[in-house]
Amino acid sequence: MDTLLAQQLCQLRGHSGWTLDQLAQETGVSRATLARLEKAQVSPTTDTLAKLCRAYGTSMSRLLALVEDQAPAVIPATARKSWSDPKTGFQRSVVSPPSADLAGEWLDCRLPAGQRLSYDAPPRAGLEHHLLLLSGQLAVTVQGHAHHLNTGDCLRYRLYGATCFETSAEDAHYHLFLL
Repeated sequence: MDTLLAQQLCQLRGHSGWTLDQLAQETGVSRATLARLEKAQVSPTTDTLAKLCRAYGTSMSRLLALVEDQAPAVIPATARKSWSDPKTGFQRSVVSPPSADLAGEWLDCRLPAGQRLSYDAPPRAGLEHHLLLLSGQLAVTVQGHAHHLNTGDCLRYRLYGATCFETSAEDAHYHLFLL
């Protein structure tokens, strides 16, 4: 998948008409890192992918879906596409991928204990989120407002600014629906 993702990132930059230097300035990701990503020499972190998605105006799921075949109506559990952040251990599996005809995305996510994921801004202003915490505890800060979730809690919001997901002493397993 890294090779296909690298090709897609290179194509997105080309379609945007940006040089590596311009993309580095836009995202805050170093030119060297961007070049290595586009050559599939390294795997991107969640933070890096989030910055690239914001620059290209797309969600992470959409970006990852672009490197995969068009999703059929029925997606067997064994066919789900997954991705892991090598830095934090964050894992995301696409339960229902985005497509040209369907706006919603459904993700199965796991954030290990003692980890933090931060995003400066959404990939698209006003992106609707519905987060259901399946197990563990999770602190989610949405645009400066902290929410402490326990197993079974659901957090709903439209995102216009920064978010942060934090675990404490135990892993958090949650489903995230994006629209």
